[in-house]
Amino acid sequence: MALELIKMPQLGESVTEGTISKWLVSVGDKVNKYDPLAEVMTDKVNAEVPSSFTGIIKELIAGEGDTLAVGEIICKIETEGGGVAAEVSAPQAGVEAADAGAVAAADSKDQGNKARYSPAVLKLSQEHGIDLSQVSGTGAGGRITRKDLLQIIESGNIPVAGQKAAPVEQPVQQAEPAQQAVSTQPTAPAAMAPAPSIPVGTGDIEIPVTGVRKAIAANMLRSKHEVPHAWTMVEVDATNLVEYRNSLKDEFKKKEGFNLTFFAFFVKAVAQALKEYPQINSMWAGDKIIQKKDINISIAVATDDALFVPVIKNADEKTIKGIAREISDLAVKVRSGKLRPEDMQGGTITVNNTGSFGSVQSMGIINYPQAAILQVESIVKRPVVMNNGMIAVRDMVNLCMSLDHRVLDGLVCGRFLARVKEIIENMSKSTTSIY
Repeated sequence: MALELIKMPQLGESVTEGTISKWLVSVGDKVNKYDPLAEVMTDKVNAEVPSSFTGIIKELIAGEGDTLAVGEIICKIETEGGGVAAEVSAPQAGVEAADAGAVAAADSKDQGNKARYSPAVLKLSQEHGIDLSQVSGTGAGGRITRKDLLQIIESGNIPVAGQKAAPVEQPVQQAEPAQQAVSTQPTAPAAMAPAPSIPVGTGDIEIPVTGVRKAIAANMLRSKHEVPHAWTMVEVDATNLVEYRNSLKDEFKKKEGFNLTFFAFFVKAVAQALKEYPQINSMWAGDKIIQKKDINISIAVATDDALFVPVIKNADEKTIKGIAREISDLAVKVRSGKLRPEDMQGGTITVNNTGSFGSVQSMGIINYPQAAILQVESIVKRPVVMNNGMIAVRDMVNLCMSLDHRVLDGLVCGRFLARVKEIIENMSKSTTSIY
């Protein structure tokens, strides 16, 4: 018999840790290779961790709600035959040091273990200027965990060289997320206001904050904290587009089996305009701006209690029909819980269909680390003064754009939006093919 180790996989680029949201097995259960062991939540996706072996569950190292760095052991499986502990099949490049630290911490309590820090601990300490040599860890063998650092940050008692951090008994509020820093310089700790004490009266309902909601809140907080948001809007006359799409939708649904939505036309227009204004397809990287070659458009898909942003890869190379199919397929995956980590990776700009719930004007929070988000509002009929001075009823839509002012200026964004407007206003049966 051999004892094999299952470790926290890397469930997305820049993901350094995951939270066990639910165990699907118990100690003593027999599992086959590839059977799901646990549901894991990150700031990017929810996913199941599969077993790499056939055997018996001997120990669950982590509990539900525990957050572990990529490469840390989550459970042990007893298998037939010999062998050395192996990793799960998900990619885990660059976590060897974290693996060694996790194994050593379980075997010894000496000071040497503390020098082996997980990637999540190292990044969080750098972001907040924490001297790790002055921190007492509560993990196995005295290892410093991410939770230890979060409690220190929440307390405001950041240890520097020669100064010991005072023990923290109770966290004050949820700390800012420990995601991978884009800037090349350490970030100074932000002022953290204590969580408000809100009295709960008779009839009030307390709703526990789920892991997904915490991840959304953390990402939104980071975006607003780090990114200087600016905002602009244009009005678009979508009358020709409305007539064209409405003439096709019934036949299209019957032939293709999925809906031809207005949103697909807007995503196509954005992808086309990005080829002409590639500056929009950029990200802030501290001492440089990275202009991305691929045009990968993130789309916001909401469930009853969460918001996900799957990605349409290489949207500029797809037809309107192809984009409509991907929108439909990704929405089904989100709402059925089958979204994969790779479905969430690589987005370079977000387009949000806020018009689907009746919004006519809104300012979106940028999907970090992207530089822009475009809100497509409701198409509504309004009286419009035409070029000949006559008043006509037209189908109008507002396009609202939030931008990272470190990366983008109003001039290029104005030109980009003007181009999207031009493309939409000229979509018709005679000029636009959906295939």
